[in-house]
Amino acid sequence: MEIRRTDLSEPEVIALIELHGHEMDEGSPAGTCHFLDLSGLKVPEVEVYAAWHGAKLLSIGALKHHDGFGELKSMRAHPDARGKGAGKAMLVHLIDRARELNFSAVKLETGSGPIFEAAVGLYKSFGFEPCEAFGGYHPGDFNKLYSLKIG
Repeated sequence: MEIRRTDLSEPEVIALIELHGHEMDEGSPAGTCHFLDLSGLKVPEVEVYAAWHGAKLLSIGALKHHDGFGELKSMRAHPDARGKGAGKAMLVHLIDRARELNFSAVKLETGSGPIFEAAVGLYKSFGFEPCEAFGGYHPGDFNKLYSLKIG
């Protein structure tokens, strides 16, 4: 597996971002979905990475730069790669990248319910803990916020 930064031009990456957005919209109550579409990912403060096995896309993930911390965005394994470690590898890569940038923490916002359970389990297995509001997000019945101290 090779994880490298993407310029978001690869058709496979675009398709996985679109699939992720569709699933997040479908699985979230109105007004609670905060995924970044392609244009939202193409900004200077966001680094997007793709994990590949040869020409096969395994997962994507992004790190949004905030003042002093990084935020995980667009974490998504390809449907054919689920359960094969591609998401975990991407999470390790993004945490390591946040450390390189001297961030004190990595934070994320996610949802509740069946489609979010595997991701939340992964984050908790790395030590992410519930946290207070950040970056315009507020915890609620559906939206959950997590943070991992790294610095």
